[in-house]
Amino acid sequence: MDLFEWIKIAGTLDADGLELYPLFLRRLDASYLQEVKDAAQSFGLEIPMMCSSPDFTHPDPDFRRNEIEKMKQMIDVMAFLGPADFRSCRVLSGQRREVVSRDQGIRFTVELIEELLPYAEQKNVHLVMENHYKDGFWVYSEFAQQSEVFLEIVSQISSPWFGINYDPSNALVAGEEPLRLLDHVKSRTLTMHASDRYLKNGYTLEDLKKHTSEGYSNALSHGVIGKGMNDYDAIFKELKESGFNGWISIEDGVNGLDELRQSVRFLREKISQYFSETSTVQNGGV
Repeated sequence: MDLFEWIKIAGTLDADGLELYPLFLRRLDASYLQEVKDAAQSFGLEIPMMCSSPDFTHPDPDFRRNEIEKMKQMIDVMAFLGPADFRSCRVLSGQRREVVSRDQGIRFTVELIEELLPYAEQKNVHLVMENHYKDGFWVYSEFAQQSEVFLEIVSQISSPWFGINYDPSNALVAGEEPLRLLDHVKSRTLTMHASDRYLKNGYTLEDLKKHTSEGYSNALSHGVIGKGMNDYDAIFKELKESGFNGWISIEDGVNGLDELRQSVRFLREKISQYFSETSTVQNGGV
């Protein structure tokens, strides 16, 4: 789907903003980006988040250097497109390759994020690390999929320009308790991905671990937010108590716009209930 067509559709969903993925953009020049920004604004949409997927755990230093340069491009894009009060780029660890040890992967990730932070600060763009499952174009799952590794990485990074993009469904996919992870990261959570992702009948977490080809495992399914395994009342209660007031991005829509609209309505109700509309909801797609 053309990005401008998607912006037009997003404008009908009663969302406040639109999260982008780097490959949505055909070009990165200022004239094209201005067209994108103008189109979003014409439908009352801000563009506060970029769902970038750097792969920092590759064993080749030249590959990692290229990932840094690509991230700088996305930081520049968000500095252009994003609202002045808050804009962010997602960061990840990278793919879980057998040739990279745990210590190496943690060191690579921390070093590269710390290298990016002065540039992000200069551009007034926050870097948010997500507890992630897998980018759609990756072969291997996230290096820091397990919270033990994820928390070890984020504990080593201290900057007002670095925070967490919390995704409760990805904790479920990792075989962990979303609220337990939230308890560790809620004070640093700047943005959130809201979804209800679950295992299809007959599949197990072991099936996810065995999936080593590009794309998501067939064992995973999305559904309307609020109708799955996540306890959103408990999640929003914790976020409210921690002082969260950031963007909440919807990860839904695989089964069509009707379900996506249901997810928007659900999140609107929860925002009104717990935050009195102090947070904002956007369509992040899937």
